[in-house]
Amino acid sequence: MPSFKSFKDITAWQKARELTKDIYLVSKSGAFANDFGLRDQICRASVSIMANIAEGYERSGTAEFVQFLSMAKGSAGEVESHLYVALDLGYLNKPTFDRLSSTTIETARLIGALMQYLRNSGIKGGKYKK
Repeated sequence: MPSFKSFKDITAWQKARELTKDIYLVSKSGAFANDFGLRDQICRASVSIMANIAEGYERSGTAEFVQFLSMAKGSAGEVESHLYVALDLGYLNKPTFDRLSSTTIETARLIGALMQYLRNSGIKGGKYKK
């Protein structure tokens, strides 16, 4: 796995950014736009994925990074759950749900793989370098 010069280099962050944009686009129209609670929750959860990846990276410690990646992965689970609510309420059609769900699952998979790599790498992080 290559080293990152910025959180923007992390594939999981890039995928989370794509997901966040899509979530915002689909939730701003139709009945979804009027369900302020669900719309707010799913948007916040998607942003949380990106933010936790970035914040964890910027902490410069591997253990802290893994902790923030864990929170990001949890937020991906939250997005997935909210997508089911949106589908069940008719806010999303099945193809849109499938596309967003697939992106969410892929994002979570990428986060999980990065967590596993970091746990097994023995790298402590930039703040431990002399």
